Amino acid sequence: MRLLSKQVRVDDSKLRTLLTLITQREFETLISARDRLRALGILRDDGTVDYGLALEVLALASSDEYLKNALIQFVVTRFKEDVKKALGISFAGIKLHWDEGFEQFLVERKKRRKVRVPETLKYYRSLFKRYLEGKELSEQLIDYVVNHENKWLRNVLRHYIQYLYYRRVISPETFGWIMEVVPSRSYKLDVRPYQISLEEVVKTLKYLKEHHEKYYLLYRLMLEGGLRLSHAIHIIKTFSPDEVVEIREVGLGTQRLVCFQDFCRYYVGVKGSQKPCEWAYFSAETLELLKKYAKSEVRRHVVRKYAKEHGLVRPKMMRKVAWRLMVRAMPREVARFVQSRFGELRVSEARYEDLLGEADEHYPKYLRLLSQLGIPETGP
Repeated sequence: MRLLSKQVRVDDSKLRTLLTLITQREFETLISARDRLRALGILRDDGTVDYGLALEVLALASSDEYLKNALIQFVVTRFKEDVKKALGISFAGIKLHWDEGFEQFLVERKKRRKVRVPETLKYYRSLFKRYLEGKELSEQLIDYVVNHENKWLRNVLRHYIQYLYYRRVISPETFGWIMEVVPSRSYKLDVRPYQISLEEVVKTLKYLKEHHEKYYLLYRLMLEGGLRLSHAIHIIKTFSPDEVVEIREVGLGTQRLVCFQDFCRYYVGVKGSQKPCEWAYFSAETLELLKKYAKSEVRRHVVRKYAKEHGLVRPKMMRKVAWRLMVRAMPREVARFVQSRFGELRVSEARYEDLLGEADEHYPKYLRLLSQLGIPETGP
């Protein structure tokens, strides 16, 4: 009571005794943060800061992950505008406009995958015109895009930011910050069952053979070679069997079309920013159809619409069906080579011709498997 009423002076020995009666957490709640800083010598009695000690505390962030993250969060929260100024991040007066320069950038100059598909370019343009045209670049706009329900809008904005950086309209710091806070379109890695029966494949091919021979050719190319629809269309449109080409990456010269007893392989040579397609394998019967329809035009969306309207197997499923069957007739690495799955297969110069020879050896087995499964008129 005498201590509480301040009738007795609290000397060091009494203080030590009192401190043993409470926990460290309880002590810290009783003492203010400024008192603790003053006790550590960081804050002087006159209220000034010992900057040497303060900087030493900040230097600990380089070796303490928790302190570093806490420091970054504090600075971003309390001094956001100052940080932006220090980094040279500014959007003042930058308005977004879709013009010929941006379109050319997407098609020809953009790094990584260029936008070569007309439908994709048209879709990007419609998104830009609807949501971004004439808007001023700002944090509010960036937040709007990040939280927009259509995630493709993120990609469109990221492309435009790359375009602005290419034209030196924005600084590297601004470019880096926006590309960091605007994520690209995300993809959910889920498991989706593709229940495509071989009976449906046979039914589809028989229907096309009777009602639409050109589309029948497309489906034959996709099934026999494991091709994408776009590549099958490309082959029909650009078919040049007599050309001699050189595959520079491996120093191999060859005629585009090379035929054996029961099958042929045709060098397509699609690569770069597009999905790759090196070789197309198909049966001798399919070659005759290909000669008939060579150089003719086919539109992808029309083929898809036709398949949907007539209850046929979707074009994109044929490559998946071909993969399932190919791995039953040949080693997986050979099947990957035939289907140009080079992202799953590293092909060196020494290995290329080896795999090409193995593909020539195993491919007839695949055609025989298709014939055994009742696929109409494919292979011996």
